[in-house]
Amino acid sequence: MTTDLHGPLSAYAARLHATIGDRHHVASPLGAWLLLAVCATAPADSNPAADGPAAEDLAHALGTDLASAAEVARVLLDTPHPLVRSATALWRRPGRGDGGSAAWRAALPGTTDVGELPDQAGLDAWAREHTDGLIDAFPLKVSPNVVFALASALATRVSWATPFDVADARALGAGSPWARGLRRALRSPSHGHRCAIVSTERLGDVIVHAAPAQTTDGAGLVVLSVAADPQVPPSEVLTVAYDLSVGAADAAQPAGARSLFDLPLGETPLWTVREERVRTRAHDGREERHNAVLPCWSARSEQDLTAPALGFPAAATTLARVLHLPIETFDARQVAMARFGRYGFEAAAVTGMFGLVSLPPEGVARTAELRFGHPYAVVAVATDTRADGVTGPWHGVPVFSAWVTEPEELPEADASDR
Repeated sequence: MTTDLHGPLSAYAARLHATIGDRHHVASPLGAWLLLAVCATAPADSNPAADGPAAEDLAHALGTDLASAAEVARVLLDTPHPLVRSATALWRRPGRGDGGSAAWRAALPGTTDVGELPDQAGLDAWAREHTDGLIDAFPLKVSPNVVFALASALATRVSWATPFDVADARALGAGSPWARGLRRALRSPSHGHRCAIVSTERLGDVIVHAAPAQTTDGAGLVVLSVAADPQVPPSEVLTVAYDLSVGAADAAQPAGARSLFDLPLGETPLWTVREERVRTRAHDGREERHNAVLPCWSARSEQDLTAPALGFPAAATTLARVLHLPIETFDARQVAMARFGRYGFEAAAVTGMFGLVSLPPEGVARTAELRFGHPYAVVAVATDTRADGVTGPWHGVPVFSAWVTEPEELPEADASDR
């Protein structure tokens, strides 16, 4: 599963981060990819959009054929990870379309919520519920011309298996602008974290730090940090980070890890190598030690996902055809957050896509303002509707009535909003 997904997801991540650019940000390529994969779940014989340009574009964005992508999505979503909350949902406005074939609905991941399109408060509540409150609002605003919505949510909140130590921020290096703006940074502990200088074909030497979280039922999470020469474009560093993440879950030493005895002593923009006489049990008398200094960081980002390379135009077309909805446009966005600190890591993302129809054509509207400016009647009528839907004996009974001929001034205490 990991091998099957890693290549397509790495390629998708490269495109997504390229659309975001060089600004400080966090995103979840997996959250967006899963949303596309849910659109690919229909069996070919029951999906009118299984062939044609939209299907080809969707498969290209996913980096694999639709059936394989759908199977990966089903396995991930229906076998939840103990440390990563995941959820998907498909909502449709009542009375619009037919909901798709029974075979298509049955092919969706079993955990995908399917139902009536919620209002904005309902969408926001869904985002909060499925991200442990880390995301407080859905990334899109519902309106009357939204006829269907597709959403995914991912969230994690973990503690490090071994917390960081605290370091003076000057340890970030004399050339680091952060060293002058911060007082304290994080230093990897003597045991429990993994550090390496790695030679890569794409970027030459990079530095790598891996912090593992406490495990639950044998499942864990590793947060990998990768830095290259400061002049390297962020997209290149992110690509190499995805490449190096292949063995991170297995605690494997990264391919290309360099021996410190093959490096010159002294300082570079990425590391300092020094040598001292110590007592060591290393078989050749040469012991290698690594530590890393990192800043705490947090980010909150919103991404527009409508670029054709990200696959959502094709996904919207595919889903509209499956649901038999004549949508005219779509919108897709992701909101994500992350926080990296001494004791742990938390992150969440909610990805949403709307299918929209045009608003009704312009016409003429009249508005009446009713003025009770002379004596009028008032009747207070009771309502009495029980939980079972049956009306009680008080329902519809006029309880009070009046004839108003002496109006009064609004009290000053009620003139201000409360």
